[in-house]
Amino acid sequence: MAGDLPRIVGGPRHSLDSAGRGRYSGPRMSQTGLIFKMSCPDAIGLVAQVTSLIAGEGLNLAEVHTYSDVATKWFFARFRIESMEGRGDFVRLEEGLSHFAARVRADWSLRRIEKRQRLAVLVSKETHCLTELLWRRKFGELNADIPLVISNHTVCREHVEAEGIPFHHVPVDPANREDSFRRVASLCEEAQATTIVLARYMQILPPWFCEQFAGSLINIHHSFLPAFAGADPYRQAFERGVKLIGATCHYATEELDAGPIIDQEVVRVEHFHDLADLRRLGRDCERLALARGLRYHLEDRVLIHGAKTVVFRD
Repeated sequence: MAGDLPRIVGGPRHSLDSAGRGRYSGPRMSQTGLIFKMSCPDAIGLVAQVTSLIAGEGLNLAEVHTYSDVATKWFFARFRIESMEGRGDFVRLEEGLSHFAARVRADWSLRRIEKRQRLAVLVSKETHCLTELLWRRKFGELNADIPLVISNHTVCREHVEAEGIPFHHVPVDPANREDSFRRVASLCEEAQATTIVLARYMQILPPWFCEQFAGSLINIHHSFLPAFAGADPYRQAFERGVKLIGATCHYATEELDAGPIIDQEVVRVEHFHDLADLRRLGRDCERLALARGLRYHLEDRVLIHGAKTVVFRD
């Protein structure tokens, strides 16, 4: 199979999870270099060809993840490439990887790590997911800039502007939704947003919007999909006596809440939890699933394949 190198190369680091247990969190990412990810029909020697190109330009392979899907005969990979003591030629490597990807018929991307990504955050009235992103940005846990926040309400304005981030109020008129979303799209383009995060943005996106930003439009859904449909899902869950609730971070598509899933979080419900407890627990799940899923996306750890994803977690 094509996955002929160890899945991860690099020194591990450890942290504590919410219960105080030791947790492996992967190698610390350098702030310079390239990330090359690809998916293509599986074949012998794919990894060897990539590593040969990297070594040939005097560069170092700092991290590699590979996966061969036996059922579909499809290969997935992510490579993090660094220079050692300033040696190596990134430009020539980019040219070589481009030719290689064309030859093996790969869907691929190549990004300079030092080029920070830019998030446009869309939000309505609930602030917990937005607050999570702002907190992680402030303390350096979100490797991206947030050049703007867009909302169809003004509830979050003061909170956003206190962080020095421009806030744009774009109300959505049910009689003229098209103009509203054209304005949202224009603001995202003007800000050169590379990713749009729906942080509890309670509006249905038009199909053209989903198509225009396909693969860079991330949503947090208030349930562990498949979910209770309709209004007040936590009340429905409470009335059904569920034992687990959760949240799903996924790519938004034209088909509502059916896009490829990036990450999910669940929490156990006890018999003594009331409706307020479920909502509190649900908000925690939403914050964690969104933060994790967004980080995987920003670090180019997600490869979309049809309705599914391959996620090379750290």
